[in-house]
Amino acid sequence: GLSPGLDFETQLIAKPNAAALLERELSRKGYSPDVIAIGTNTDAYQPIERDRRIMRDVLEVLSRFRHPVSIVTKGGLVERDIDILSEMAACGLAQVAVSVTTLDADLARKMEPRVPSPKRRLKTMERLASAGIPVRMMTSPIIPGLTCHEIEALLEAGAAAGAKAATSLVLRLPLEVSELFRTWLSENVPDRAARVMNRVRDMHGGQDYVADFGTRATGTGIYSKLLRDRFQRARKAVGLVKDLPVLRRDLFQVPVKPDDQLNLF
Repeated sequence: GLSPGLDFETQLIAKPNAAALLERELSRKGYSPDVIAIGTNTDAYQPIERDRRIMRDVLEVLSRFRHPVSIVTKGGLVERDIDILSEMAACGLAQVAVSVTTLDADLARKMEPRVPSPKRRLKTMERLASAGIPVRMMTSPIIPGLTCHEIEALLEAGAAAGAKAATSLVLRLPLEVSELFRTWLSENVPDRAARVMNRVRDMHGGQDYVADFGTRATGTGIYSKLLRDRFQRARKAVGLVKDLPVLRRDLFQVPVKPDDQLNLF
């Protein structure tokens, strides 16, 4: 596997035939459509996508098949595909979640050095929303002792940019990610490093990370509940909801190919 924070910086892996493979799968007899979630693990709008255009090819296939898609991204490159996404959204087939971790531009540069600035991501949200594409704001991860004080300001900014929903996850530090994050803290915010890690452990039963599926993204304990309550109150205060409308699956259809049409006569 690839090392988080190290190999991902230097080793680029692309799947140029992704759209063709997707079309083959969607054309399979008996295929049952469900929402395809893109970007939940790796952002599809990496810099390499600007030239490869793999994501755009994938969206063109999904559009032709009238297949629902949900996208999570931090990249402004999603704006390139507004033409496709807006047409799909008009039919209830597309929505986009944009992740904004902090409004502090300097902190954002240190945490995510090759990601668009918070201001730029809010502008992306605004442009998507203006095109009729449902937008969800993700204030993830909330880092206790470092970004948790921004919950209210983040949600206010998201609502002003046109988001209709908002969700959040707390910081997770599985396996070697924990040591990488500790190093990052000591190099970038040494005065807050101990406080951050103490809060992290408060939310995970005294450990850096607990793999339990039900709580790893929310944490447990008093401090975790405090953050959840604050987030829910702030979300309600600015008029945001938890979930965007459910995407439609009933419109799915396999396009008729020219050869298939000729075979009818």
